[in-house]
Amino acid sequence: MARNQLFWQSKLVLLLVVPYVAAGVVLQTHWWAYADAPVALWTLGISAVLGLVAFKLRSATLAAAATGAVITASLMFSTATLPYLPWRTALIPVLVLMVLTALSTSAGRQRKQQLGTAEDRSGRTAAQVASNLGFAALASSEAAQSLLSTSGWLPDAAQAPMLPLTVGLAALAEAAADTVSSELGQLLSAQPRLLTTLRPVAPGTDGAISLGGTTAGICAAALIAATGAATLHGGLIMFAVSWSGAIFGLFFDSLLGATLERPGWLNNDAVNFLSTVAASAFALVLLALLAYTRNA
Repeated sequence: MARNQLFWQSKLVLLLVVPYVAAGVVLQTHWWAYADAPVALWTLGISAVLGLVAFKLRSATLAAAATGAVITASLMFSTATLPYLPWRTALIPVLVLMVLTALSTSAGRQRKQQLGTAEDRSGRTAAQVASNLGFAALASSEAAQSLLSTSGWLPDAAQAPMLPLTVGLAALAEAAADTVSSELGQLLSAQPRLLTTLRPVAPGTDGAISLGGTTAGICAAALIAATGAATLHGGLIMFAVSWSGAIFGLFFDSLLGATLERPGWLNNDAVNFLSTVAASAFALVLLALLAYTRNA
């Protein structure tokens, strides 16, 4: 199946993410403005500035920058507490992710151009941004917090609000791990191997893994998980669970690439989105197991 025939999957990801997240941002803006707190002003202002910076640096198209700004605002609103400080929200892990992906994408650009794997100079598209960051916003949204916090999976009521935030952080860490492993793996390892067969394949092959790229991805996931856990005061459990989920999602991404993307059943946006879902699902299962062992 031709890759351009799978563009509907990118549109589907956008439809799943953008309307819901944008509506949540509008509602949160109205609520915080009514509460007479500076949260809405800071959140919208910082998100808009980050979007403009990404666009000016040509790391994202205009539509992608707008999509990223909306997702950033959603994540900041979802993690806002009083007394309000912007750096005690999801802003910090998002900033770290932006820096990591920008540096890894620009590293060794000449070699990537020779391999034919360099990113388009116009930057990432809206669908790419939504597929990488969208589920983190969905999992951390107000609705997800209400659903998961009342699920009874965590015996300690004080820890319940951390459940959706940990799940969302796992998706965010997986997005960083995937990008960094793909971009740096082409530079750190000359001969990647297909995950399913371990046979040598060309750099940039869907489903290919390498020692250097995987190590870089795992380190990137650890950095996002650590900054998120520290910023959101989630402690060691949030870090360990979100990091574990990200690592699972990283390998799940390669598995989908080798089995469904390579034959032409899924495009890259669909694979990236499903991988963040898998990272969050794995984190959710780990949290459920932890709750079960505590109750046993």
